Amino acid sequence: MPSTLLRKLGSYSKKNRLYQAFLELGKVVRTMFLLDYVSNVALRHEITAITNIVEMYNAFLDWVFFGKLGAITENDPIEQEKRLKYLDLVASAVILQNTVDMSLAIQMLMSQGELIPMRHLAALSPYVTRHIKRYGDYVVNLHNIPQPLEAAINLPPEIFET
Repeated sequence: MPSTLLRKLGSYSKKNRLYQAFLELGKVVRTMFLLDYVSNVALRHEITAITNIVEMYNAFLDWVFFGKLGAITENDPIEQEKRLKYLDLVASAVILQNTVDMSLAIQMLMSQGELIPMRHLAALSPYVTRHIKRYGDYVVNLHNIPQPLEAAINLPPEIFET
């Protein structure tokens, strides 16, 4: 039964033969991955690129979460979860606005006849923070209705050079 199998695996007993077998299988899988990693340059480049993206996002979150030096001082798990959700909401809003601003700038350059290489677009990141006043006062103007996102992020692929 699956429940019996999971109970035996969950015991972490070194005497359990099933646990030992899966432990050895895990070592084999890890060794095979390491051998593939060492011998495959493309895999190493892909893993490095993805790791760099994740690290850029984490640095971006650290920049956004500057209050109390980025520490959650609440002991209540519900309040901690709220803080993390608020952080995610603010970070997502900044990323969306950065994406819209970059897309509008690209559209303006293209309308002026500029050809933008795909490698330049691939190097763009929505995690930029240089233009944001982190300690500034922000006024919400409810009469300023933004344009639809479809118009701001519509980038025709046929205009890009490769």
